[in-house]
Amino acid sequence: MVSQPRKPPPPLRVVQGSGERSARRLDSVAEAELIEGVVRGDERVAVELYHRLLPAIESSLLRVLGRRETDHEDLVQTSFEQLIITLSRQRFAGACSLSTWASSIAAHVALKSIRSRTRQRRVFNLHVEPQDVSERQRSDDDVEGALASRQRLEQVRLALADLAPPKAEAVLLHDVLGHGLSEIAALTGSSVAAAQTRLSRGRRELADRLLKIGLLEVLP
Repeated sequence: MVSQPRKPPPPLRVVQGSGERSARRLDSVAEAELIEGVVRGDERVAVELYHRLLPAIESSLLRVLGRRETDHEDLVQTSFEQLIITLSRQRFAGACSLSTWASSIAAHVALKSIRSRTRQRRVFNLHVEPQDVSERQRSDDDVEGALASRQRLEQVRLALADLAPPKAEAVLLHDVLGHGLSEIAALTGSSVAAAQTRLSRGRRELADRLLKIGLLEVLP
């Protein structure tokens, strides 16, 4: 009798709050054991990973997008699902921490979100909430200045998202998230030299785009 090929474990999907009461917390478990649990399809591991990596994912999304978007929870879920897929397919080589890996995946998801909105010609919500400006009363000039600053940042994000993906990700990972070239190489599966080239070319192309739309002079 010919044995049937073993099916891969089903992908894990964690909905915020699921399993919190029944799942045993695995706080002391090493990252390698957590990854093995993901490969096995252990849902308790998915819950633990969610709690451990949620701060890194949310922080990365907020730093790239600049604020908590209306689809924030969807972006968090997409980031986590992509993380689980890469781990279950053993694409994580262990060259960085799981937190760093999750952060880079979330940054990639955020970048795709910006590109998607651009393609769909969506209008960015440039409304400034009172708490975004100050808890106290501000003048009209202050509010207008805050709006203008936010509009400039949105234009910079759009210009960055318009770069070729490898260059955009190199600039994003280095200049926005603060990763070194060796980390970027590990995260993108490239050499340090390639990461340096992409970063240099990405910065140059971004500067050219900002110069054309008159934004380079307002950058710090």
